[in-house]
Order: sequence, then C-alpha cells, then structure tokens
Amino acid sequence: MADLKGKVAVVAGATRGAGRGIACMLGEAGATVYCTGRSIRGKPATGKRPETIEETADMVIARGGVGIPVQVDHTVEDQVKRLFERVKAEQGRLDVLVNDVWGGDELTEFGKPFWEVSLQKGRVMLDRAVFSHVITSHYGAPLMIETGPGLIVEITDGDSFCYRGNIFYDLVKSSVIRLAFAMARELRKRKITSVALTPGFLRSEAMLEHYGVTEENWQEGAKKEPNFIASETPFYVGRAVAALAGDPQISKKAGRVFSSWDLAVEYGFTDIDGRQPHWGRHFEEKYGKLPKKCDEAFYEYWVGGPIDTLYADWP
Repeated sequence: MADLKGKVAVVAGATRGAGRGIACMLGEAGATVYCTGRSIRGKPATGKRPETIEETADMVIARGGVGIPVQVDHTVEDQVKRLFERVKAEQGRLDVLVNDVWGGDELTEFGKPFWEVSLQKGRVMLDRAVFSHVITSHYGAPLMIETGPGLIVEITDGDSFCYRGNIFYDLVKSSVIRLAFAMARELRKRKITSVALTPGFLRSEAMLEHYGVTEENWQEGAKKEPNFIASETPFYVGRAVAALAGDPQISKKAGRVFSSWDLAVEYGFTDIDGRQPHWGRHFEEKYGKLPKKCDEAFYEYWVGGPIDTLYADWP
C-alpha cells in the first residue's frame, strides 16, 4: 500500500460513489483529505440520496487518515477559489487533486437520440461534470505548482474510444479524458502529472440499492444483471488513485487514461474484499474486444504515429 502520510489531497465530489471510495483509500494511505461536495447533513443536494460529505470525512478518519468535509458547489467559481485558499492557509500545500464531480444522474436520458434529448439538461450536465473540473483545476493547480510535485486525476467512465449511449454523457466522459491530456501537455515542464482514470462496473450505493442488495450479499444482484458479478467497490478505484499518488515514476504516465483493473495488476492491489475484478477482461470475454483506448485514438487521429512518440520530448 502507498504511504501518503504528510500528503494533502482534495477529492472534488467525495459525497458518494467513486469519490467517496477514493477519499477513503487516500485516507487509508495516511493522507489528509478534503472531502468536498454539495450534500451536507440535513441538506441533501442530489435527489433522495442520503450520503453526505461529513460521513465521507468520518470514513476517512476511521481508516487512519485526516478527513475534512467542505461544502462546495464546484460550478461556483468563488466557492472553489475559497476552498483552495483554505487548503493553502491550513496545510500550505496540495499534493493530489481528484476531479470526480458528476451530478448528472437525474439528467442523463439514455435511449433518446440527440435530436430528442433535453438541451437544457445537457447544458447543465456539461456545466456540472466538465466545466466544474476546469474551474477546480484552475484554482487548485497553482498551489500544487507552488509546492510540487503533484497529481491531478480526472475520473471518467470507460477508457476506450467508444460511444457511451447518450450524446451528453459521452461528451462528458470523453471530455474529461481529453482534459487530462491537455493539462498534462501544459504541465509538462512542471512537476505535476495529470491523468484520467476509470473504474469498472461500480458497485456504488446507488447500484446496490438499484439491484436490491447490500455489500454483504451483492452477488445476488447478478441474478438481475449478470455483469454485476464482475463489479467492484468504489474502494478499488480509490486504491488505484492511492497507488498512482505513491508512484515515484508517475510522470511517465502523464496524459494517459488508465483503469482500476489494469492498475490493480500493475501495482498489485486488491479490492477491499480481497478480490481483483477485471472489468476489461470480463467485457472482452462476453462482448468482444473494445476499440483502442481514448488517448491512443486521439493521438493517432490528430498527429499520426504510435502514442509512444507522444512523450518523447517531455522532461
């Protein structure tokens, strides 16, 4: 397990799901974690979901880290600015920034073609799940550059150059991969690394509830959805972030998109239940090989040639 004692992290969107799992596993590695989001005790911000940033911070503390809840709407520039002013005042440094803000569950209209979807919902989704990441990195990166080295992680869904079933959902998840690439390029002469990361079939609080199971009997969910048998807890992608943050050679991964399952094999970590689920292998065995990874496809389309040449001139 990575040793992140003395390191400071901000997990934007830590209320539930992958964000909560990431915050907890950074805490497991000993980090101080600012857990941000909109939902606080007594004031849920996303539908009927009960999770709060205070609960996440408590979970970070229970795993050995320092958890600090901060209510932030990451689409509001002034709130984000104040967040990083606080981090600087209290900690004097920033080592890890994770952009996991989403807020689009109630907005995504799967099954509708682009000419039938709500443009208003789509615009809100892009604002919440893409522009919020830009705002957050805009204010977080200067502190990281000042204290360096550091790591910025963009959380996405899927690492391949494929369509994700809804025009705005696809734009969001593809865009944050490209955002990681663009930031990496502009940070190439700094000591800051930017990457994108996807979990597999996430066994989040919402998914457990959807299939009528708990973490104790989650396998029963496979009776309703066979692919659920290859699912992973949010802590799996959390351990992936912790492993990346603890890698002294992380700069060699700049600008790329990675998966929880591939990083588990590379770094040798498991999910908290001791399993090492591999969504990529499961998908390929059941549905066939996926297209190239997004970073490879992007580079070969725009520039041509193998992606290995992408970082030839990077320090």
